[in-house]
Amino acid sequence: MGDQDVYDRLSGSQTDGEMGEEKGESEGESEKRGSWTGAESLYQFSSSLRAVVRIRQKYLTMKKRRLELAGLGVVGPVVGAGLFTGAPVRTSPKIFTFEGLTPSSTTTTFSSLLQKRKKKKRSRRVMFPSGGGCRAPVIKEHSRAKNCLFLLCTILFLQVYNAIENLDDHVLRYDLEGLEKTLCREVFGQQGAMEALLAQLRDYLSTYVHNKPLVLSLHGTSGVGKSHVGRLLAGHFRSVVGEPLVLQYFVLHHCPLEDDAWRCARALTILVSETVLRAEEEEKIPVFIFDEAEHLHPELLDALRDLVQSKLSNEYLNAVYLFLSNQGHNHITKHLLHNSSSDSMMTVSEYHGNFVKELTPLLRNTLEMLHPLWAEAELIPLTLLEKGHVTECFLDEMMREGFYPDRTNIERLAGEIEYYPVVWGRVYARTGCKQVVAKVNLL
Repeated sequence: MGDQDVYDRLSGSQTDGEMGEEKGESEGESEKRGSWTGAESLYQFSSSLRAVVRIRQKYLTMKKRRLELAGLGVVGPVVGAGLFTGAPVRTSPKIFTFEGLTPSSTTTTFSSLLQKRKKKKRSRRVMFPSGGGCRAPVIKEHSRAKNCLFLLCTILFLQVYNAIENLDDHVLRYDLEGLEKTLCREVFGQQGAMEALLAQLRDYLSTYVHNKPLVLSLHGTSGVGKSHVGRLLAGHFRSVVGEPLVLQYFVLHHCPLEDDAWRCARALTILVSETVLRAEEEEKIPVFIFDEAEHLHPELLDALRDLVQSKLSNEYLNAVYLFLSNQGHNHITKHLLHNSSSDSMMTVSEYHGNFVKELTPLLRNTLEMLHPLWAEAELIPLTLLEKGHVTECFLDEMMREGFYPDRTNIERLAGEIEYYPVVWGRVYARTGCKQVVAKVNLL
């Protein structure tokens, strides 16, 4: 239904009502305003007319709002009708519709919205203090390198733990605790030297791979127990690594003549090479003990130096060389007689430590002048035996031979040994325990 038709229809309805009202009034005046039935029908017609007028006012108001939203003007009869009806202006929420919009206006509206959004985005900037400069915020990210570092630390810990376990297993194979008990029980007066010897063996035997062999040289005067220590070490290592991997070389027995020195040197080189090759196959460390090393010929010393400094293969680097000699005994005796201390508070280890620290440089200079082999060795000097140590030697030997350990008899035998003059309350024996076995056999 068009706007003009609605307007005409409403106007026609209004004219007919006015005419009916005038006609009713004229007839009422003549008939005293009619009956009650005619009045009721007139009232119903007027109320319907008012409802139609209110509907029209609402329609015009809504249309006007639509035109305002679309940005268009209002013309002619609608404005007149709106003003004529006197419809009240109400404030209500605006409703957006697409009526009256053109493509150009739609594009303009869309572009304006985009510009507003861009302005809003640009306005969201971080405002820094003046003079501080623009600095990008620090973004904390979880780095994968931390996981790799944690994994690397775990692997390293497992490897170190496994290596420690292997070291313990390797040391247990050689039973160094049993060797320590044997030396403490069998060797008298050399506690400091035996501790130094065991420390060297423990450090070297704790692993199988080395960059050089272990060369130890025990020096002392006659009767202090050098040969006895060599026999104890040979017996112990034969029991733990096997007899073929232990060589006990007596110079005066294996090579007594100097004319046979070259032949002895070649034979010794072949014997050591075969031993180290066999030890390499069994993954063990061989032990070579040279007693009476002061009688080694220069050819033998040269051959041993070549073996110690061998660069042929790795199996020559995993070996223990032990030399027992009385070379430098004069320096040891003089040092003990002139530098003995009366300090009773000093332990045996501290006393031997000071003794080795003071004597080793002098002893090394003397030995290196004899042959360069001693420059490769770790020197362990043995001290002189005191009278109490000689008494212990007599007691041990008498028990071995089955004699009753009479204290009076032991003191008498110990008094027959020659001693140096008393130095700071210490009485050192000149020959140590060397004559003990002979004197016990005369009983």
